[in-house]
Amino acid sequence: MFELTPAQTAIGDAVGRICAKYDDAYWLARDNDHRFPDEFVRDIAAGGFLGIAMPESAGGSGLGVTEAAVMMHRIASSGAAMTGVSAVHINIFGPHPIAVFGTDAQKARILPPLIKGETRCCFGVTEPDAGLDTSSIKTRAERSGNQWVVNGRKMWTTTAQTATHILLLARTSPKGRKPTDGLSLFYTALDRAHVEVREIAKMGRHAVDTNMLFIDNLPVPADDLVGEEGKGFDYLLHAFNPERILIAAEAIGVGQDALRRAAKYARERVVFGRPIGQNQAIQHPLARSWAELQAAWLMTMNAAALYDAGKPCGLEANAAKYLAAEAAFRACETAVMTHGGMGYAREFHVERLFREVLIARIAPVSREMILNFIAEKALGLPKSY
Repeated sequence: MFELTPAQTAIGDAVGRICAKYDDAYWLARDNDHRFPDEFVRDIAAGGFLGIAMPESAGGSGLGVTEAAVMMHRIASSGAAMTGVSAVHINIFGPHPIAVFGTDAQKARILPPLIKGETRCCFGVTEPDAGLDTSSIKTRAERSGNQWVVNGRKMWTTTAQTATHILLLARTSPKGRKPTDGLSLFYTALDRAHVEVREIAKMGRHAVDTNMLFIDNLPVPADDLVGEEGKGFDYLLHAFNPERILIAAEAIGVGQDALRRAAKYARERVVFGRPIGQNQAIQHPLARSWAELQAAWLMTMNAAALYDAGKPCGLEANAAKYLAAEAAFRACETAVMTHGGMGYAREFHVERLFREVLIARIAPVSREMILNFIAEKALGLPKSY
């Protein structure tokens, strides 16, 4: 039987106490006014949680992805949904390549202000014409003396409206033997004199911006190259599994919050002289969602434990993300339908959760690509892409 350790439970409780300060009215207001939840992020940073998985030498807690997943699950399940987790998500997995492959000087310079919330990072990888085919990105970084000069475009870059820095993937040399050869990773200042940040209007998660970036001759100091030139994609691979695990934990939190709200409504809503939750047509979908979310949580915690033990976890991390996203989507859809017409009303919040949980089905990798990966790696089927 899996259960959290007392220390992991204490982390969840501490995060929960912070989240309790930010009620449904707060998150509905942020959904309405599209304002970044700065107060919430400051409180999370003050609690030391932005550095939960960062090295102690840089001011972090030095804990694992398991503890980070517990934290993100608690935020998501509090009513903050994907808005709350997205406001801090990049800090939890984004600096990972720096923590693993950066120089001691880079770690000392970059990580402490991120952990304290003094700087804010965005992630520039995806491009309009590349999508999931990262090897086909066109953003170029060319060496010029003691710096690089970057030109290109990035898509779906979250928090770029207020970010001070960017973790940026760019091609520094043509494709080699492997298509992903020649990609390099940089962590540098987001100089708005050279980067136009254009917000993308979207379906949900309105308080956390997502953007398209137009990069024009951005100067990047040589010291901002992370690790070796041309190894950037390999470095990102080390962050892929943690991100999938965190997205899974977040999705489950949103789904469980929706399920809690639906069960409460089903107990209280009386039609034809009886609570609607007494009807099996209401009970069974809710019960099925409970089981699916529990199963997804076990897969997520298994993947996190494997990662923290230094064991291969690609299949488990991808499966966790797939199962969690699908289960959470069904839970949120069921919550809306359980509320009937009131499920369409903003005051009951389930429509907000339904809009936001879709993110987990789409990002950072589609469910179809996950199934491709599982078919190839677990079942030995021919590669299909």
